[in-house]
Amino acid sequence: PFFLGVGFWKPHTPFNAPKRYWDMYRREDIPAIPNPAPPKDAPTVAMMNANDGKPQTKDDISEVRHGYYAATSYLDAQLGKVIDEAERLGLMENTVIVFWSDHGFHLGEQGLWGKTSNFENAARVPMIIVAPQAKRAGTKAGGPVELLDLYPTVAALCGLEVPARLQGLNIARTLDDPSHRVRDTAFSVAPSTKGFLLRDDRFAYIQYQEDASAGIELYDIVADPRQYTNLARRAEHASTVTAYRERLADKLRAVRTN
Repeated sequence: PFFLGVGFWKPHTPFNAPKRYWDMYRREDIPAIPNPAPPKDAPTVAMMNANDGKPQTKDDISEVRHGYYAATSYLDAQLGKVIDEAERLGLMENTVIVFWSDHGFHLGEQGLWGKTSNFENAARVPMIIVAPQAKRAGTKAGGPVELLDLYPTVAALCGLEVPARLQGLNIARTLDDPSHRVRDTAFSVAPSTKGFLLRDDRFAYIQYQEDASAGIELYDIVADPRQYTNLARRAEHASTVTAYRERLADKLRAVRTN
C-alpha cells in the first residue's frame, strides 16, 4: 500500500504558466466577467477580501483572466502526467484517486479578485473521486458535501477503520448511488471576514459574526446562480432567514461539541 499527496500550485497567482498554455486561448475569445458588480443589497463586509492580484486597467483584467485559463490548462497537463504514470505502472485497478481544490477563485465576479469570500466562486470547489470499485463511474452527484468528508471516505474505500471522532462523513456510497445524500447542507467559514456559510440545493445563507451583527446574505442559487441579489432583508424571505440562522447556530454548537 502507498499514499501520495500531490499538491499543485496552479491555478494561482502569479499566472506564469509556460507560453504554450497561454497560446491555447485567444484573449478576445475569453468571456467577459458575467457579474462584475457587487450583489445588490450586500453588506459592506462581503466585499472585504484579499483581492489577490487585483488588476487596475481593462488590459490588466484581460491578462489576468487569460492567465487563469492558461494556468488551469497547465495544471491539467501536470495532473495528466501523474495519471499516465499510474496507468503505465498498472496501478489503476487498485488505486483510489481524489482530485479537489482547497478553494475557488474570483476573477472579477462580484467585483472581487481572489479567494477569501463566501460566494460560490470562492467557496465551491471541484471534487472528483475515482475508485476501482465504484459502480457509477463518470456520474455527477448533486448532493452537498464538504472537504471534511474526504478523510472518512478515502479511509472507507481503502478498507481502513474510520475514526468515530471525525466531523466528516463517509460519502463512498454515493459512488454507487449518485442520489444518495449524507448532508442537507454544506458548511464553510471565511475567517478573514468572520463569515459563515450554509449552502444547500436552493439557498446560500451567509452570516457575518456569530450574532449576525456585521450583516447577512441570502441567495437563491436556483433563480440567481451568479448571486446578483441579496434577498436577506426582503420581507417575503424573513422566515427562510430565521430558519437558516437557527440551523447555523445548531451547526456551530455541534462543531464545538465534537
